[in-house]
Amino acid sequence: MRVLHLALAATLLAGAADASCSDARLELRGDWGTARFRIEVADTPEERALGLMNRPEMARSAGMLFIYDEPQRVSFWMANTLIPLDMIFMDERGTVTRIHENAVPLDRTAIPGGEGVQYVLEINGGLSEAIGITVGSEMRHPAIDEALAVWPCE
Repeated sequence: MRVLHLALAATLLAGAADASCSDARLELRGDWGTARFRIEVADTPEERALGLMNRPEMARSAGMLFIYDEPQRVSFWMANTLIPLDMIFMDERGTVTRIHENAVPLDRTAIPGGEGVQYVLEINGGLSEAIGITVGSEMRHPAIDEALAVWPCE
């Protein structure tokens, strides 16, 4: 299984020569390795409300990063979302605090992220387990305050 995690992480990193931060790219790292995603950013109330609704598919190495102005309690649901998603909840430093795997399409059941959430990454359902992403993994993205970032941009 570890070989699958490493092969999948290497696939997600393929073709990524530039390690500098970009609004359109997000990186996660942990004991399992490193993964890079091409992302869309949802940082306004309107963008966060729409999220990934009504999309029939999403590229394997893609995702959406929800950014909140400050850490808070957040909750998501899958109304009008057509694809299964993993939701990766992170604090103000970019540390993964909770992972909800394989959220069910079109389900209106609340998915709580817990307290102190400032960032939420949505990726294809099952991908966080396939890669090996765990609580405690670290995110790098320019939205994180450099003075707080557990993995700052360089």
